[in-house]
Amino acid sequence: MSSGGEFHTDLERLLPNLRAFARSLTGNADRADDLVQETLVKAWNARNRFTPGSNLKAWLFTILRNTHISERRRRRWEVEDVDGEYAANMAVAGDQTSHMEFLEFENAFATLPPEQKEALLLIGAEGFSYEEAALMCGCATGTLKSRVNRARAKLSVKLGYGDVSEEAVPEREAKLSIG
Repeated sequence: MSSGGEFHTDLERLLPNLRAFARSLTGNADRADDLVQETLVKAWNARNRFTPGSNLKAWLFTILRNTHISERRRRRWEVEDVDGEYAANMAVAGDQTSHMEFLEFENAFATLPPEQKEALLLIGAEGFSYEEAALMCGCATGTLKSRVNRARAKLSVKLGYGDVSEEAVPEREAKLSIG
C-alpha cells in the first residue's frame, strides 16, 4: 500500500479529470463539485482497499459514476435542464466561433441518452480503453462500443457532418475531442 501522502498526490493529479467527468454527467458546476468531493471522501476512506499498481483513475471514475447514479435515483423528482437555462449561462473562453461551436456541440450532446453520453465521455474524453470503460459501466465491451458508435453517429448528424456509419470511420479516427 502506498503512503497516505502518495495517495493524496495521486488524487490531486486526477482532480481535473474527475471534475470534467462530473461536470459532463451533471451539467451543473455546483453538483459536479459536490460529486467530486463525495468521490474523494469515499476514495480516501476506502484507500486501504485500493490495490497499488492498479488503475487509480478507473477506480475513482467508478466511484464517481456510482455516486452519481445513486444521487440521480434520489433526485428523480428534479427537473432537468430541458430549456437549456444552465447551459446558456455557461461561459467559454475564446472567440465567438469557438463559443458557438461549443454551444452547438453541448446542445447536441445533451440530446444523447445518458448511457451514450457516459460511454462517449469515458472513451473519447478520458481515454479509457473500451474494456476499462465497460467494467466501469457494468456492461459488455461490445455493448459499450455500440453505445459509443451510436453516440458518435447521432452527434455527427446533429452537428451537420452527415451520417457516419461504423464501417466508414476507423475507431482511432472516430474519437471525438471533448472539452
